[in-house]
Amino acid sequence: MKDKLEKIKEEALDALKDLNNLENLEDFRLKYLGKKGELTKILRGMKDVSPDERPEIGQLANKIRGSLEKQLIEKKDVLQDKALEYKLSQEWVDVTMPGRRPARGSLHPLTIVRNEIIDIFMGMGFDVADGPEVELDYYNFEALNIPKNHPSRDVQDTFYINDNILLRTHTSPVQIRTMEQEKPPIKVIIPGRVYRSDEVDATHSPIFHQIEGLVIDKDVTMADLKGVLDTFAKKMFGEDTRTKLRPHHFPFTEPSAEVDVSCAICHGEGCSVCSHTGWIEILGGGMVHPKVLQNGGIDPEEYSGFAFGMGLDRITNIKYGIDDIRLLFENDIRFLKQF
Repeated sequence: MKDKLEKIKEEALDALKDLNNLENLEDFRLKYLGKKGELTKILRGMKDVSPDERPEIGQLANKIRGSLEKQLIEKKDVLQDKALEYKLSQEWVDVTMPGRRPARGSLHPLTIVRNEIIDIFMGMGFDVADGPEVELDYYNFEALNIPKNHPSRDVQDTFYINDNILLRTHTSPVQIRTMEQEKPPIKVIIPGRVYRSDEVDATHSPIFHQIEGLVIDKDVTMADLKGVLDTFAKKMFGEDTRTKLRPHHFPFTEPSAEVDVSCAICHGEGCSVCSHTGWIEILGGGMVHPKVLQNGGIDPEEYSGFAFGMGLDRITNIKYGIDDIRLLFENDIRFLKQF
């Protein structure tokens, strides 16, 4: 029995020396140390050994097993180091080479222009206000001097949730909410998403964006509105931009005006973008109606104010020469990555 054990040890050590890869190492373990291995087969014959010799044979067998297991671990470490060294030699990396930059997104053109408009008005002392997109009829219409029979309340134009709740059709409801929460002087702009029941085409969308402006203080006049809008237009479209106010009607301002700017494409010479007039309408505004001030809890005898509202989508199209509003909503990467 001792001779057999010693012989197995010598064979195993010789075989271990010749191993040169990790795959053969597992075969070696199974052959000599596994449950059906050579060493186990010898130990199964212990029943034929005399009781006096069994302790000595058992100790020898355990010693040989321990020695082989230790040798196996050491051999495995050596082979793993060699495998790693070979892999590194074949897969070396030149750390001086520039890395591959991951693809980066960019701001949406609406976001770019929105941020630019906010920066312009904040430079003139405006704060930014916000309000809910799901609005009460009172704030969207009633408080803004729009009576029950006004055509803009028609279900064909407005998305109603029920008789009293709707998706806001403009950002003007935030004017009333701001007046209720703050005391004059008030000077805010209100960017946000609005909803109207329009058919989708090159110039219309049921979802679009507006930026509202509101100033309330003592002795505010129409000239202040003209000065603010003229400053905005020059900063937005260039110092040579001119503005023009045309009389108009809005229920929540009196007097009211629509505001045109000289075409940023042809600089007033006339082109297809401005229908060869040299002017492009960009917003509407006027002096806040006394009833609107009263509904906001402000005394119209003591305070006056002006308000204006512009379509962010329209301003973006004018600034970048985009001729179809649908491009702003289709999320075509080929279009968006130009910005």
